[in-house]
Amino acid sequence: MKILIVGGGVSGLTTALCLHQAGIDAEIFEQSPELRELGVGFNVLPHAISVLAQLDLLPALDRAGIRTRELFYCNRFGQTVWQELRGTGAGYDVPQFSIHRGKLQGVLHRAVLDRLGPARIHTGCRLVGFEEQQDRIVASFESREGRKAIAVDGDALVGADGIHSTVRSVLYPGEGPPIWNGTMLWRGATEWPVHADGRTMVIAGGNAAKFVFYPIHMDPARPQMRLTNWAIMARLSEGQVPPPRREDWNRIGQREEALPFVRDKFRLGFLDPVALIEATETFYEYPNCDRDPLPRWSFGRVTLLGDAAQPMYPVGSNGASQAIVDAQCLARHLEAASSVPAAFTAYDSERRLALAKLVVANRAGGPEGVIDLIEARAPHGFDDIDCVASHAEREAVVRGYASSRASRSTGREVRED
Repeated sequence: MKILIVGGGVSGLTTALCLHQAGIDAEIFEQSPELRELGVGFNVLPHAISVLAQLDLLPALDRAGIRTRELFYCNRFGQTVWQELRGTGAGYDVPQFSIHRGKLQGVLHRAVLDRLGPARIHTGCRLVGFEEQQDRIVASFESREGRKAIAVDGDALVGADGIHSTVRSVLYPGEGPPIWNGTMLWRGATEWPVHADGRTMVIAGGNAAKFVFYPIHMDPARPQMRLTNWAIMARLSEGQVPPPRREDWNRIGQREEALPFVRDKFRLGFLDPVALIEATETFYEYPNCDRDPLPRWSFGRVTLLGDAAQPMYPVGSNGASQAIVDAQCLARHLEAASSVPAAFTAYDSERRLALAKLVVANRAGGPEGVIDLIEARAPHGFDDIDCVASHAEREAVVRGYASSRASRSTGREVRED
């Protein structure tokens, strides 16, 4: 069996590794001319780290990222609204990792090169079409320079090509662009002095704007510093118009657009967000977009995976984590099923509805809704958090999101971030 994977990002590379582990051949086709370690930081949850651990990648992840120990939700004055341990500290068998997206992609890329070989990765290949022919799938690719298309055949095609998926556009030609909710996200990373234990994540703010801060890498030669990721999420409109610019993780952000949402608004005590942002040489912007859940991912020998299947708002650190779980689930069904269409149907049934619920939960604000609740009731801060909202009420907001995301791949509840 040979599976053609469209997309060489985190989801496509993980899919190739999971298929290889299951004894299934895979080839990756990426439209970029090379696989580069781009992006900024994000979090990978324990249910996804469990998949990567089964691929023997934990040592590489430890070299590349940080095992997140604790999460704090705060108001814009730095007062704690909610805190909890993460990963192994919260009782999981594996950690949560905060890591640079490019570094995670690098870990996966090197593993694919080592295990599958460089001949299984084809860069500069843009998908232009595909068709099913009896018991095969034939895909056509052309180079970015527009040279003559080449045809490649395999047993199946997996669209792991992101929110602007070409595979998805063929399956759903009238869908239109991603949906913007009116919120802009700016993200950057720079070297910064250690905060707390060097493994702590903070999400602060409220309804108007949120500020996120966490370390993603430690250089052993500079133990008092961390490569530190930050993000601002702020509402620009009600989302009834298209975003000002096409969503693109590589679009450079502008300080004059981002800084007004934190200047003179956040007083965190342990950190001046303006100083951190001004110390960051380059950062990126991204309109907060998703797509409506689909009625179907799999069509015969073609299926979708990761952001191509179900892109979601970056709330609760679930985008990449769920794509990694998708990859393992797909490989498991392909290994066990009597045919590719049967495997794809089973994968669709297991993953699609669960992720549709998660998309809806993210649109409602996810666990970060707990700081929105507190700001609405105490916009100028508080003396006693329990007088603003009881522990049980705050827990219901955070855990209500968590309980909406049972992971069938692990058989246990999946907690946010």
